[in-house]
Amino acid sequence: MPLSCYRQSVILSLLAMAVISGCERAEPIEWTSSKAVTQLEGQLVAEIQKIVKENSGTAAAPKLVSDKKPDFDFSQHLLHGQAVYMHRCVQCHGVNGDGNGPAASHLYPRPRDYTKGMFKFTSTPYGIKPRREDLIDTLNRGINGTSMPKFDLLPRKDLEAVVDYVIVLSQRGELELMLSQEAEASEELDPDFVPEFIDDVINRWKVAKTSLTQPLTPQPELTEDRAKKGREAFLSKGCSKCHGDDGRGQTNFAFPPDSWGYPTFAADLTSGMLRGGQEPIDIYRRILNGINGTPMPSHKVALAGEPDVIWDLVAYVQEISNQRRLGKPIPAGLVKPYGTTESAAQNSTPAAAEE
Repeated sequence: MPLSCYRQSVILSLLAMAVISGCERAEPIEWTSSKAVTQLEGQLVAEIQKIVKENSGTAAAPKLVSDKKPDFDFSQHLLHGQAVYMHRCVQCHGVNGDGNGPAASHLYPRPRDYTKGMFKFTSTPYGIKPRREDLIDTLNRGINGTSMPKFDLLPRKDLEAVVDYVIVLSQRGELELMLSQEAEASEELDPDFVPEFIDDVINRWKVAKTSLTQPLTPQPELTEDRAKKGREAFLSKGCSKCHGDDGRGQTNFAFPPDSWGYPTFAADLTSGMLRGGQEPIDIYRRILNGINGTPMPSHKVALAGEPDVIWDLVAYVQEISNQRRLGKPIPAGLVKPYGTTESAAQNSTPAAAEE
């Protein structure tokens, strides 16, 4: 068969497959209960499933736990968000939003598990939920150094809808987790206490709306002199314990696993890939607030008496994170091969088990 005819036959075959598959009815989306629920005994599983369904709806009719009186228009908005999610997000984050999509086991770091109600990069204090704007910002800029791309070309309507759908998955997972923990501890679910768990989920997200972290002092000019002061603070305030004297994160410190059960490593600040954002205010909030779910602590109390030091540190982090972009040599430091540290060895089991 001539090559041109062969190509035509291949193209026609692919088109035929596309038409046939396009005529097939897609399987309906279904949320499933987490392992924490299904491993419970007796009627508790059915009780939790009933409560979660009443407050979060179903995959066919999703709703926010915080939306006590859902209206039809918002339901359509969430279904649009679901369509965007199933097209662009489910491969990594999974149908339930638990970070167990079909591609997840091949990715490092693992995709985020929303169902714990915890997000790393927020503009709110440590332990507080993200603002809705934080999730939109994450979609717009992506997360450097991970498989999370930026979706800044998506229409605003799509971004708004998919973020609200992610919040649905997060609230649903969080409520399910609270109920399963209570059921396991008490071996029952007292119906009088259930409204407290629901209100807890609602209030945590409500608090986040008015919890935007503002700098303790106005942002100064981030000069070289300020960066030099920042290096001194970096070495004296404990930053180098984890990130190393050169900021490359190559230390022998044994980190505990993160809140999702995976090994943690200090960021290489010289890589230029600051996952929480490159702007000064982004770096400031990482230092002041810490990073949820990780060993990176808040420095708000430690530096409350000398707030300008935070801006010094911001200047220094910006300086060393831009060195590669400016073509400046990075001094050689301790080289720590991936996966051979004490912390990696200690923490490899939880990660493998969860995968």
